[in-house]
Amino acid sequence: MVDPLPEDAPFFVKDYYDYYKTPRGYTERSLNSNAGWNVTSSLSFLNMPILRYSNEIRSAVLVIHGDKAHSCYFSKDAFADMVRDNPYAGNKELLLIPGAVHTDLYDRKDIIPFDKIQQFFQQSFHQEA
Repeated sequence: MVDPLPEDAPFFVKDYYDYYKTPRGYTERSLNSNAGWNVTSSLSFLNMPILRYSNEIRSAVLVIHGDKAHSCYFSKDAFADMVRDNPYAGNKELLLIPGAVHTDLYDRKDIIPFDKIQQFFQQSFHQEA
C-alpha cells in the first residue's frame, strides 16, 4: 500500500488507504497495511481462464458487490457469464449495494446486507428435518 497517499491517487487507492492505513483495518502483520512482501500470490490465475466454465455451476451463488467499487465490472461480467446458457441460472443472484465501495463490505455493518444473505442461505440451502 502506497504511503504517504498521493493527492492524485485514484479513488480506489484512497479507499484502500482509508481501510488498511487507519485503525479501521490496520494490523501490523497485514501485507496491505505495511510494505510487506508475499512469497505466494494469485498472479498465475490472471493467465488462466478461471471463469470459462462458470456457466456449468449448479449450486446456488450470491455475488455481492458495491456498485461504486472499482472492480464492480468484474462481478457484473462474471455473473453474466455464469448465467448465460446455464440451465441452473435461477438460483444465481447478483446483489449490488448502492453507494458502496470495495472496502465498505469488509466492515460497514450498516450496509452489509445480512438480511439478504440470511434469506439467500435459507432459501437456497434449506434442508428438511
